[in-house]
Amino acid sequence: MAAIEAVVCRDVGRRTQPLIEASRGELGAAAMALAQARSVGLITGFFVPRDDVAAPETDGPVGTALLAAGLEACGLPVRIAVDSPCADVVRAAVREAGRHVSVDEVGVEDRPGLERVIEAWRAAGISHVVAIERCGISRDGRPRNMRGVDVSPWTAPLDDLFAAGAWTRIGVGDGGNELGMGKLPAGLIGRSVPNGERIACVTGCDHLVVAGVSNWGAYGLMAGLALVQGSWSPILSEFLTAERDLALTRAIVRAGAVDGVTARREATVDGFGPEIHGALIDELRRIAWGKAAD
Repeated sequence: MAAIEAVVCRDVGRRTQPLIEASRGELGAAAMALAQARSVGLITGFFVPRDDVAAPETDGPVGTALLAAGLEACGLPVRIAVDSPCADVVRAAVREAGRHVSVDEVGVEDRPGLERVIEAWRAAGISHVVAIERCGISRDGRPRNMRGVDVSPWTAPLDDLFAAGAWTRIGVGDGGNELGMGKLPAGLIGRSVPNGERIACVTGCDHLVVAGVSNWGAYGLMAGLALVQGSWSPILSEFLTAERDLALTRAIVRAGAVDGVTARREATVDGFGPEIHGALIDELRRIAWGKAAD
């Protein structure tokens, strides 16, 4: 498990090493907790408004859809919540992943719709919720991207869904502004990350995975689950492949997603191409399954 964490939880240039150190061991704890799930809800979607670009980013939906598909194939009921600006991209990722997973869409200002999703998740007996690359509220109550820009016009308050139940909450992020980062020691994000005082998410969680790229955190959870839940291992192996990662990334780019770092509509995630993501997945496969991708 430590080897998996070392692969996915590393600073790729955002000055997040102190956040990674403060959450050391959390990936294993999150995988152990998720292995006990009865029903899982996932939350994702991060919108990029920059100059003449306005689109969902590629990080988050791919990892969410592959984790959701793997869990569903293992026999768990799974739902994904996303707000309307990112919904088409998440649905494209789910379709490409090839399993039936319900997507609950919430309008940015649709409070009754959000309440309906909260009640639906409670009624469904959701036991664990995983937020992956989902912008959360900062100290002033507004969600902000890494540049410090207020993205509330494109962001529904899914923090309220994350915190609405007695479920175990797992946060996966890579910059300090994502759901779950409130678990970190007070002031750490502000001292470590550029714009940290403005962007730091105050919404906490039970287990926090600070990854180099949020999709990697989802893949780390899949590899960790393969170690702790042996009967799921061969099933999860089918979904955690470089080929699937690239296919889903291409699918969501066709649906309108852009790279969150470059703001370009291309099959990259956080500025990294498929050769980087594919090599990381191959390494996870060697660690968790003793083999590289077929």
